[in-house]
Amino acid sequence: MTTTLPSQLTSFEQHQPTGVEAFSEPIHPSVNSRLKRALDIAGAIVGLGLTSIVAVPVAIATQLSDPGPILYSQIRCGYKGKPFRIWKFRSMVVDADRKKHLVENQASGFIFKNENDPRITPIGRFLRRTSLDELPQFWNVLLGDMTLVGTRPPTPDEVERYNAHHWRRLDVKPGITGEWQVNGRSSVKDFEDIIEMDLEYQKKWSVLYDLKLVFKTITVVFKGSGAC
Repeated sequence: MTTTLPSQLTSFEQHQPTGVEAFSEPIHPSVNSRLKRALDIAGAIVGLGLTSIVAVPVAIATQLSDPGPILYSQIRCGYKGKPFRIWKFRSMVVDADRKKHLVENQASGFIFKNENDPRITPIGRFLRRTSLDELPQFWNVLLGDMTLVGTRPPTPDEVERYNAHHWRRLDVKPGITGEWQVNGRSSVKDFEDIIEMDLEYQKKWSVLYDLKLVFKTITVVFKGSGAC
């Protein structure tokens, strides 16, 4: 199946650093870490196993709540702005993207957030509260577009508005979880705060630190805190 990328990609690609500017910075050690990649593969296999277990009940609940596709896909930007297609269990109404302009953005900066987004379905709120909607992203991890722990993957329309320092958050692969997710993602509404967390993660990074964030994520999920 051929994937058609949205028109905004042409626009945001014009804003990407080029030439010496793009490669003057050293490659972040997490990008080429074989141990991190091995943990990603192992985690993805376990995660996909869990995904297969919950897929049927999620599918049934979704059809009863809002008939339509079970999975939702969207173009996101990964390492150095490379576009890829992310997968999630659908948590919004089928035509949610076309209704985005009707919803107030409660965040500041280059992110979109509304705690009471009316496009979210009843089952979708449960999926988000338990983070079950994120499970299909283990496929993205297995493919190598994402990692278990990294930064939040932005959309092309966000990236095309980035200033120079914002691009630094794309120096590592995007992750299913990370600093933002375990530190109250629903309460963080300033994009600059997210940038600060992403850059702090890059400074602190180690395989052991990734494992610490993974275990912290599990705790957050079971407590039901921090979900969008």
